[in-house]
Amino acid sequence: MDRAVLRQLSYGMYIVASRRGDRYNGQVANAVFQVCADPPVVAACINRDNLTHDYIKSSRVFSVSILAQETPMKFIGRYGYQSGRDIDKFDGVDHVAGTTGAPAVTEHVLGYLEAEVVSSMDVGTHTLFAGRLADAVVLEEGTPMTYAYYRHVKGGKSPETAPTYIPEE
Repeated sequence: MDRAVLRQLSYGMYIVASRRGDRYNGQVANAVFQVCADPPVVAACINRDNLTHDYIKSSRVFSVSILAQETPMKFIGRYGYQSGRDIDKFDGVDHVAGTTGAPAVTEHVLGYLEAEVVSSMDVGTHTLFAGRLADAVVLEEGTPMTYAYYRHVKGGKSPETAPTYIPEE
C-alpha cells in the first residue's frame, strides 16, 4: 500500500483551541471539516496525547480559526511544534473568548467558528470531535491556507502526532 496517496487528499490549516477553566490551549490541525448543514456541525480530529484534546474533552467546546495563506511559519510553529504544557500559546497573540468561552485566534486568520461537542469517536491515536456551531465570524476576505500550500510552498512538515503524518522512507 502506498500511503503517500493520502497526501493527495485536500485539507485546510486551522488552529483548534479550547479551554479548561480559565486556561486556554490550541494547536494546528488540518483534519477539520463540515459534516452537516442543518444544524451546522463541524468535526475536528485531535491526537489523544495533545493538551488540546484534554481541554476539549473536559469543556466540551472548541474553536476553529481559519489560517490565512500568508500566515508566517513562526506563527504556525507556535501552535504546531510547541506544547501548551510548556508555554502559554495565547500570550501576546490576538484572540477573543467566544460565546462558548473557547478562545479563538484572531491574528493571521480569516475567521473563526465555535462549536459545542455533540459527539466524539475514538479513532485510534485520535478522537474525532463533532460539534454543533455556536457562533461563526468572518474577520476578513482572503485565501485560506491549504495543507498542500503549507507543505509545498512553505516547506512545512507534519509532526508525528498529526493524523496526516507519514514516516519518511
